Amino acid sequence: MFDAMLHAFGVIMAPASMLSMLVGTLAGILIGALPGLNPVMAIALMLPLTYSFDPLIALGLIAGIYNGSMYGGAIPAILLKIPGTPSAIATTFDGYPMTRKGMGGLALKTACWSSAVGGTVSAIALMTLAPPLAQMTLAFGPTEYFWVAVFGLTSIAVLVGGDLFKGMLAALLGILIGLVGVDTLSGEERFTFDNLYLIGGFPLMVVLIGLYAVPPILEMAEKQNSAHYDPANFRTHKSSKALQLIRDYWRTWSKSSIIGVCVGILPGAGGNLAALLSYNEAKRNAKEPESFGQGNPVGVAAAECGNSADNASSMIPALTLGIPGNLIAALVLGALMIHGLQPGPRLFTDSADIVFGFIWQLLLTSLLLFVLGGMLATRLFAQVLRLPSTLLVPTTLVLMSIGVYTINGNTTDLYVMLGFGLIGYLLNRMDFPLAPIVLGVLLGPMAESNFRLSMLISQNDWTLFFTRPISQGIIALLLIVLGSQALKYYRRKCGG
Repeated sequence: MFDAMLHAFGVIMAPASMLSMLVGTLAGILIGALPGLNPVMAIALMLPLTYSFDPLIALGLIAGIYNGSMYGGAIPAILLKIPGTPSAIATTFDGYPMTRKGMGGLALKTACWSSAVGGTVSAIALMTLAPPLAQMTLAFGPTEYFWVAVFGLTSIAVLVGGDLFKGMLAALLGILIGLVGVDTLSGEERFTFDNLYLIGGFPLMVVLIGLYAVPPILEMAEKQNSAHYDPANFRTHKSSKALQLIRDYWRTWSKSSIIGVCVGILPGAGGNLAALLSYNEAKRNAKEPESFGQGNPVGVAAAECGNSADNASSMIPALTLGIPGNLIAALVLGALMIHGLQPGPRLFTDSADIVFGFIWQLLLTSLLLFVLGGMLATRLFAQVLRLPSTLLVPTTLVLMSIGVYTINGNTTDLYVMLGFGLIGYLLNRMDFPLAPIVLGVLLGPMAESNFRLSMLISQNDWTLFFTRPISQGIIALLLIVLGSQALKYYRRKCGG
């Protein structure tokens, strides 16, 4: 196996493969930095190229776009409070307040290094732990996935924001939005009101852009540019001390990388959950948790490291079992199958150069972020701060509208985006956290479908949810989170 890995490394060092990784990483950063565009769209459009390209050249482009876009999404999240990709939602919590404090350069550099570290750890995990980690996913059934979804929903609702009641209401609103459309088990329409558009449910990207991108644009339009941004305070010299970043964040990177890798091997979980769980873990262990959301660099480091650590690890079930962990993993499987390669355990022996070469490409494109990420963000994209709001507001709205329209080519998506934008704006005004809504949209249907599957399998025996060992472990973690928050609430009451 070690010899096969070394041989694959020599193969991907060919000039054409190196060029594909460089182009893919640059394109990924650009795609992530433009709200409305996402790596799934870019890779799907690029997939036909795999017919004529060498497999490793095509896979190098995919690896670059994947890792580059995960960091690229942090750029507008930090500068404008607009997540360039869904996984960058948690980055807005502290990244944007840092920019408002004149620490935008530090935030971008922290995001760059954190993404690179998370992606590197994830690639190493894929390279060394793929077979044993893949075996773990076989032990997860519908009951375990149900508790994973409940744990994600509850922890986000409890830990994000200062009001538990508002957090739970936001999560329930997200679940309601996620249940619109055709029921995956029965095929019945739910909450569609005989509207053809709603049969497929609300498109996730449209909902995310509406909730997270439109409100800050409206807030920007309300304020004078001089009050909203002060370009003179955009200092990048603070971010140049790499050793200081390592000393400050190595503990956060370690925990977030582990969380991201573990979430990545669970099919369907995704970088959104990894980023939010990493952020919450950093906040829970912080000496001053109240500083999170006010511009704490540790929050940016945790979120970006967590969402990037999900990247390569999501390929573990895809390459070893043929079960894609997310949409990009599914596209990678499609690229492999186009060339007659069958994902599964035999892939590592029959096509070792290609599978190990792709793993090396995921690792090298993560390392490229150290060089390309900070340079592009601070010298190119950060200049957006110097645009007056009279130009920035309409330009951003046009770019968002183009991005939303290109998702499905449907003008109704634009109205839905604006509708959710107004909802997000009103919820912001009432201090409702938006992160639980997003997790509700993502995890609500997952919890419901797995709950019903479990009940069908057990013939309505409720004890199945509490007797399986993995389920019991997740329940214990859930009780710890709820208990710790109840204890904090009790201490605040007693102290008051």
